[in-house]
Amino acid sequence: MIDTQRLKLLPLSHNQLAKYIANNGSLEAELGLSLRPERISSAMKRALQENLLPEATDTGRNHYFTTLWVLILKSVNGIIGDLCFVGEPDEDGEVEIGYATYEDFRNKGYMTEAVAAIIQWAKSQEDVKSIFAETAKDNPASFAVLTKNHFKKVGEADDLFYWRLVIS
Repeated sequence: MIDTQRLKLLPLSHNQLAKYIANNGSLEAELGLSLRPERISSAMKRALQENLLPEATDTGRNHYFTTLWVLILKSVNGIIGDLCFVGEPDEDGEVEIGYATYEDFRNKGYMTEAVAAIIQWAKSQEDVKSIFAETAKDNPASFAVLTKNHFKKVGEADDLFYWRLVIS
């Protein structure tokens, strides 16, 4: 677990990830948290089931790069968002991150704080040399999180910006 001023970042075990996907309050009950205010969309549920859940069982991989990290806001003792790595570092030492903040908790600096914490954690991992992210061009809050954490825009596509932070 990573502890910040306002947040706890918790990487979910395989069983906890399955409970998160079930979205029935069992994860919050296990962790002693208040129920999360947001339901998982069917698209997100499918992505978690098809991608993260199978990878979380692979004992040959680094679990922290193959699971979802939930953001627990200490003041409400509840989950307010999540982030993940999109797999382990590649041959160049780059990892990709993705993140989401629940609607009621956006624009309060929580994700900026969480990304800063995960960057510090990634710096302690010997195989990580850079972090990559992509954001929709119509999501300025998301790329504000990255710019506040010193990511540089390195490219774009029709509807996306690409970002990178070199950490070593």
